Amino acid sequence: MAITVASCWFNAVAYAGTSSYSVSSQQRLFASSQISATRLVIPKATSQSKNPNKRIPNERLHKSSPPEKEVNIQKISRRSRDERHYLNADDHSGLKNAEQPQSTAFKSFGTQRKNAKGFMGNLKDEQAETAKIQDASFLNAVVKVYCTHTAPDYSLPWQKQRQYTSTGSAFMIGDGKLLTNAHCVEHNTQVKVKRRGDDTKYVAKVLAKGMECDIALLSVENEKFWEGAEPLQFGHLPRLQDPVTVVGYPLGGDTISVTKGVVSRIEVTSYAHGSAELLGIQIDAAINPGNSGGPAFNDQGECIGVAFQVYRSDDTENIGYVIPSTVVSHFLDDYERNGKYTGFPSLGILLQKLENPALRACLKVPSNEGVLVRRVEPTSGASSVLKEGDVIVSFDGVDVGSEGTVPFRSTERIAFRYLISQKFTGDIAELGIIRAGVSMKVQTAMNPRVHLVPYHIEGGQPSYIIVAGLVFTPLSEPLIDEECEDSIGLKLLTKARYSMARFKGEQIVILSQVLANEVNIGYEDMSNEQVLKFNGTRIKNIHHLAHLVDTCTDKYLVFEFEDNYLAVLEREASSAASSCILKDYGIPSERSSDLLEPYLDPVGENQVIEHHDLGDSPVTNSDFGSDGLQWA
Repeated sequence: MAITVASCWFNAVAYAGTSSYSVSSQQRLFASSQISATRLVIPKATSQSKNPNKRIPNERLHKSSPPEKEVNIQKISRRSRDERHYLNADDHSGLKNAEQPQSTAFKSFGTQRKNAKGFMGNLKDEQAETAKIQDASFLNAVVKVYCTHTAPDYSLPWQKQRQYTSTGSAFMIGDGKLLTNAHCVEHNTQVKVKRRGDDTKYVAKVLAKGMECDIALLSVENEKFWEGAEPLQFGHLPRLQDPVTVVGYPLGGDTISVTKGVVSRIEVTSYAHGSAELLGIQIDAAINPGNSGGPAFNDQGECIGVAFQVYRSDDTENIGYVIPSTVVSHFLDDYERNGKYTGFPSLGILLQKLENPALRACLKVPSNEGVLVRRVEPTSGASSVLKEGDVIVSFDGVDVGSEGTVPFRSTERIAFRYLISQKFTGDIAELGIIRAGVSMKVQTAMNPRVHLVPYHIEGGQPSYIIVAGLVFTPLSEPLIDEECEDSIGLKLLTKARYSMARFKGEQIVILSQVLANEVNIGYEDMSNEQVLKFNGTRIKNIHHLAHLVDTCTDKYLVFEFEDNYLAVLEREASSAASSCILKDYGIPSERSSDLLEPYLDPVGENQVIEHHDLGDSPVTNSDFGSDGLQWA
């Protein structure tokens, strides 16, 4: 089974996306059933200009990634922390009321006929319905997106990959702005949009990108583009079996495409492009590459979300996902508050369900309620108020059940972590806890989760420094994808997947490769090894390493790696060889531009950071995939 981002259609591979907008806090929903052996797939859209056989200086400098990025959760998964836990939902509580009034223009969208009709009668109805769709004004708010991408080369961090183009969908939301999927405009160098029935493409600007929620906000300054435009109106979160119409520009043609279906499920869903689980609407309407960023409508012609990914399996078909209005509303409100996207907050804690009566009795929990705090991330705001062994029984006054759920709507329940995602960065949350049998209230500030190994690189270009041909760079998920997991090594991969950041700004710095030269003879075969210390000082991040190298006055440069492996270079000889190495390999600079800035210590020079070896890592394999554990 696989979740695929069916978004933009890159002229050779596929991508897709979904989104939606504002909804009241009482319309938040969560539900999910556990899914095993799931694969998350992000198929890159087909590219006419992208050349997969990129020229590289030598065999180790670059290892091309496959056309599709696949992550098998049965193996060590990049999203195994968040994507393995699905809670059961009451699928009957959201049935649509058959008496619900419908507008004249859209009353026949996706509805079932009560009375059987003859073949000719059905054909006439279908023709009439098609005419209504064609005449519907909301179609004119959906535009086609043309994007030129130039992605970083994470294996050769001083350069970019060859550019490629893709197409996707977007729609007007008013105030001169458009919404689309973040993956449609990722690593963009140029974005253009074209309206339905127009032959002119207009340049668009990307105002904000939410990688977690896979939403991007665009603007078009040319006033001619907006002449006669009517922005879409957002609707509320739908009910199960509500009809839905997906509109966009998928592959298979150049004109607008309309597909219809119903809402199959509403639950917290793993977002294939992001690093979090957020609310998602599952539908059975077809979502194909190029549909990403296109709107989904209810039968009143209101936008209920944005198409963004599909679920692939040999045993299933027609499972697509839409980003609901609650998620889009959060993204837009975040942008309006801060002038930029700051992300969805997290408590940064690992939780365990308390379904077992003996476990509750041991923890002195008097009733069938609460979740156990297993781990607290050192970088989270909750680390100052929560302890391992605490039991959380309420969140902002809402009782938390022993399965980690809270009441939602009339007869449904939603995951506790979904309430957390409705907060904004800097908000204060009140937690009711039981600690050693004593009930108390604590408050904590909400902030986005700090990832030791980031899922996306801020600024787009990875940091690097080259010391006598030794190429150092921070470990990131894109680098792991590009290098392939086998070349990274199991020990480093395990540390990347399951270790927590001890402080904000911490990175795993690796020796990516060695550019062979006389000065580094004997080290040519080293690659993808974590460097732990430089001249006896533990390395905090790539900027710290650059600072240590720049201020070193010792005769030798001593790099310490895992398992006490050493690489020693003579300092003066290394400095003399640098310019020759850069010239031989055609590299413009020995370091990335961000490392030219003055170094600021993230924790202070005199503060001692407790070091955890791999065996003592705060998070282990057993913390993921069990039925009773979940992150919040």
